[in-house]
Amino acid sequence: MGAGTLGRRIALTFATRGGVVRLYDVSAESLNSAKAFLDEQLPKLVEARADRGATPATIEYFTDLPAAVKGAWYVVESVPEIQALKIDTLGQVDELAEPDAIIGTNSSSFMSSELIAKVKHPERVLNTHYGQPPQAPQAELLTDGHTDERIFEILGAELPKHGFVTAVARKESVGFIINRVWAAIKREAVAVVAEGVSTPDQFDRIWVASGISPVGVFRTIDRVGLDVALDIEENYLRHFPYLPTKSRDLLKQYVDEGKLGVKSGEGFYNDYR
Repeated sequence: MGAGTLGRRIALTFATRGGVVRLYDVSAESLNSAKAFLDEQLPKLVEARADRGATPATIEYFTDLPAAVKGAWYVVESVPEIQALKIDTLGQVDELAEPDAIIGTNSSSFMSSELIAKVKHPERVLNTHYGQPPQAPQAELLTDGHTDERIFEILGAELPKHGFVTAVARKESVGFIINRVWAAIKREAVAVVAEGVSTPDQFDRIWVASGISPVGVFRTIDRVGLDVALDIEENYLRHFPYLPTKSRDLLKQYVDEGKLGVKSGEGFYNDYR
């Protein structure tokens, strides 16, 4: 659910073991963009995983939610990082999905316990937070406080078949495992630029040269989307109001100017057009 930057990548990664993968979005335009991406990337990924017996799935595209979730064993919610929207979405899916379907929220900052106000069957809901697959294949699993323990066994066995590396957060944590640490790195990196100490490109050059990561922090934020990064930072500030706001303020300035990163053609870098 959600054909944006992450939704289409999650669909791509699940589409390497045959069967049927469905991609849903309220926007036909977003689905068309996702289809172009998947048509290009799926043959490459299947070829790269040929030694593991990869076969392409049939990918279907929907703007009708009941039809999209019908018969699905696993539904992944990857709509924008807005709490009210996710609460409504998960409530709808809980009502429409098959009785034995697992429902995962790909939220990168909201714990699933914060998103189940309209869910009648919380035992089948959990955080299944993905990185940027297939290049970043991590998948973190986190209970909503009611999640049936068997679901962790099922996903722990199934997700690696699609190339994911899983980890279960042992207790509720804002940001889970990796994203909690990444949020701190991202916040401080943006603060360095906000304070005029460095520029995005200079920071990224020295960051990559240090050997910490092959991709710079600001390039990564541009890929994810500055609007997404802003929503995430706002959520951290709600939970931890003592955090500094310089990073949030700079992100908001860029978003207000329509600079969302790769998706808009310009973000911290302006070479995406």
